[in-house]
Amino acid sequence: MPIALGNGKHRAFGQHIATRAGVRREPARVAALEAGDPAAATMHFAAAVAADPASGVLQRNLASAWRAPCDAALATDRRDVIAWIRKAERHEALEEKGAALAAWSAAVALGQQLDPLPTPLAPLLAHGQAFVGGAAETMFAAVTDALSPLRSTLPETEVRRGDAFVASALGCRQVYCNECAGVCYPFLPGDEFFDRQHFPWMTAIEAQTNAIRAELLALVDDPGEALRPYVRMEAGTPDTIWAPLDGQLDWGACFPWEYGEPNQPVLDRCPATAAALAAVPGARIPGRAPSAFFSMLKPRTRIPPHTGVTNTRAPVGNHRPLADFPLGEGGRKDI
Repeated sequence: MPIALGNGKHRAFGQHIATRAGVRREPARVAALEAGDPAAATMHFAAAVAADPASGVLQRNLASAWRAPCDAALATDRRDVIAWIRKAERHEALEEKGAALAAWSAAVALGQQLDPLPTPLAPLLAHGQAFVGGAAETMFAAVTDALSPLRSTLPETEVRRGDAFVASALGCRQVYCNECAGVCYPFLPGDEFFDRQHFPWMTAIEAQTNAIRAELLALVDDPGEALRPYVRMEAGTPDTIWAPLDGQLDWGACFPWEYGEPNQPVLDRCPATAAALAAVPGARIPGRAPSAFFSMLKPRTRIPPHTGVTNTRAPVGNHRPLADFPLGEGGRKDI
């Protein structure tokens, strides 16, 4: 049975075969490695592995010989995506998960820069992406499990922040920042979601959900002029991501309050909604705040990703689902 003896590089590459006469060194494959001839070394080690496939020593040395051309190629050009793929494949075959993850990560990152992506590379990089994704999920689960005893001792903000850090560090999620399309006030907190503890009045709003829903349904049955397109751009405005929704009731809105001005006809038709809004503390800024509206989406309507016009206005509670209608009878209505 093959065994490895010696030290230094011979511990890694030296091959010996135990025979009745003692331990005999096999020079051909070792000599090929030491001479920098990976092709010959691969051929010799492949033959040895074929004769003794259960030998971990031979498998590792075959891998060393097989990887040599990849390492040489990468030493010449670290952007060689094929070399990274071949390196990753071999590490994965040997269940060297850490090295395989590093190599596949490099291959996938380089592949994302190829436009167009060569057809033969697509399935290889798809496999690599799946390997990286699976490894990231495994590590995320392990870290989450290790940190679970701490979660009950931390406030909501810190739990979300810790989860976001781990997930983003592993490439499992994107961290969304406020990208104002209008006025940006410096140094305000840029949280993705505001903690509920900031809004002690939210419970009172939620308690009125049924009453608000009933008023909404009555409004939908006969909206009159109260319902209008949410996106209304000035004439001559260049096309933007909002152009498909401009002037369309695919995304409709009905405002009890709009930019600091009450819409009295709507408030009169929705007294429970009006009372709930009146109890909410907030800034009164003429021409700016508050705004509150029923948002109505028709089926298959998509709203472009956005973070708002300004970071001085926090969208709070205006994405509370109130009603869903079957296709053909409207869309999702929410406040």
